[in-house]
Amino acid sequence: MHTPLSGAAIYGGVGMGPQEHAFRNGVDVLVATPGRLLDHFQYGYAKLEGLEILVLDEADRMLDMGFLPDIRRVLRHLPPKLQTLFFSATLPQPIVELSREMLKNPATISIERKSAPATGITQSVFPVSQDLKLPLLETLLKRGEIQNAIVFTRTKHRANRVFEQLERHKVRVARIHGNRSQAQRTDALAGFKNGRYQILVATDIAARGIDVEALSHVVNFDVPGMPEDYIHRVGRTARAELTGDAMTFVAPDEENDLRAIERAISKRLPRITVPDFDYARKPAEKLEIPIQERIAAIRARKADDRARAKAKAERRGAAPAPARKPAAAARPQLPSRGQASTGQARRDRSTSSPSGSRPGGSPRGSRRH
Repeated sequence: MHTPLSGAAIYGGVGMGPQEHAFRNGVDVLVATPGRLLDHFQYGYAKLEGLEILVLDEADRMLDMGFLPDIRRVLRHLPPKLQTLFFSATLPQPIVELSREMLKNPATISIERKSAPATGITQSVFPVSQDLKLPLLETLLKRGEIQNAIVFTRTKHRANRVFEQLERHKVRVARIHGNRSQAQRTDALAGFKNGRYQILVATDIAARGIDVEALSHVVNFDVPGMPEDYIHRVGRTARAELTGDAMTFVAPDEENDLRAIERAISKRLPRITVPDFDYARKPAEKLEIPIQERIAAIRARKADDRARAKAKAERRGAAPAPARKPAAAARPQLPSRGQASTGQARRDRSTSSPSGSRPGGSPRGSRRH
């Protein structure tokens, strides 16, 4: 239902004009990211003297993402008297300390309902080595059983690698993670929702709040480190009493994380082996480039750039300087319009008046009778 409340969203990656308009006109509810809010606070129009309630949603996630310094800077721009609410799935020590700074005699409300995946989700585990995760995903896609899926990876680098290799195999795929611009994320999500993309590769943080109707599959390409993240991931499917599948690829070094998830949901997940998949094969290339190799590649690329720049500068220094053109002779300055030169004025007087007489008048020194 619509309410009479007005609101505005303040976030980065888009133009500030409409957001400035919201500040100037005023709204009832302002939903903002800390970074873009600080961008607006640089200007005089961004004033929040009338703020009554401040809500920090997913405070633990913002802490994980490194937003704590920005939050402290935002607080300096807010009125001292207001009601502050912290919404957080967990309460790590830095969040507790921040709450002591921001809140006065706070009341704690804890909802102890145990989180669990929806009943309509079919959960399964696919044991596979790290190097064969991508070939296994490609095999499942070729079988045609996955209508659309969000594929979750542990890092942005792995998300990029999965995206690149799926795209190379002509899969309609998009990606969304923290290094993508807001416009790129918006396009990826819109294309996934309208069917332009079959697969959306995402990281946990970037996928927060993604709501896709009738999502058939969630693929945990990497086992999440926290059981809560697993529940959030698989909760993208089987919404509104629909059904869906959650597949988790588990490498030997991820077994401990999987056992923690099974303890949290009080259920042992079935292990599945794909009959037509060669688990002994050797992949053509590694999915994840080791960090040392990535750093070495970056350094080599920068060294090449510096070498090219140095060679270019040396070529410029060795080239003979171009000969200067002789200075052009100064052109005589023409008198301005309506103004004659001194010599011209003298000639005019000599031709228009008799010698010794004033122009247009009687001779000098004579009197008219």
